Amino acid sequence: MLLLVTILLGCWDVGLVKVHDVDDIKLSPDTYVTKKNAVDFMTINKIDGKKIEAVCKIIDEVSFAGTDSVVPDTIEGKCVQDADRLDAIGAIGIARTLAYGGSRGRKIYDPEIKPKMGMNKEEYRNNQDSTSINHFYEKLLLLKDMMNTTEGKKLAEHRLVVMQEFLNEFMLEWEGKM
Repeated sequence: MLLLVTILLGCWDVGLVKVHDVDDIKLSPDTYVTKKNAVDFMTINKIDGKKIEAVCKIIDEVSFAGTDSVVPDTIEGKCVQDADRLDAIGAIGIARTLAYGGSRGRKIYDPEIKPKMGMNKEEYRNNQDSTSINHFYEKLLLLKDMMNTTEGKKLAEHRLVVMQEFLNEFMLEWEGKM
C-alpha cells in the first residue's frame, strides 16, 4: 500500500503542477531544499510523516540533472521518475518545451547556438543561453535510454520517434526545403 500511495502522491496533480514539481528548483528555488510546498500540501491532506519522507526522497531523485542524474533506489521513485520523463517527451513534451521556452524568452532556434552535450547538473541548470530546439538534444532525446521500467521504456520508444519526426520536419522547414 505504501508503494501505491507514494506513487500516487509523487504524481498527484495540483492544478497544472504535480507534487514533485511544486518545489522544483526552476519554479520554486526558495523551497527546493526544504520541499515546503509539497510537505505543506501533504500535511494539510493528512498524509503521515513516513509517506511524506518517502515522497520527499523521490522529489530529490526524480529530476534530470545531466550526467549527474540519479536512478532512484525504490520502485516508487523509478515509477515517478519514468512518469516525469514521459511527460517531457512526445507530442505533449514538444508543446511543453516550446511553451516553457517562450515563457522564458528563449529563442526557438538559432543555428549559431549549438547544443551543449554531456552537461553535469550545474552546467545544465546554468545553461541559460540555449534554444528550445537545442533542449531536445541536450535532454529530451536522451530520456528514452534513461527509463527505469519496462513499460516506461516501451512508451518512450514511440515518443522518441514523435520528437525525431518533429525535429526533422522543423529543420526541413527552417532550411526552406518544405
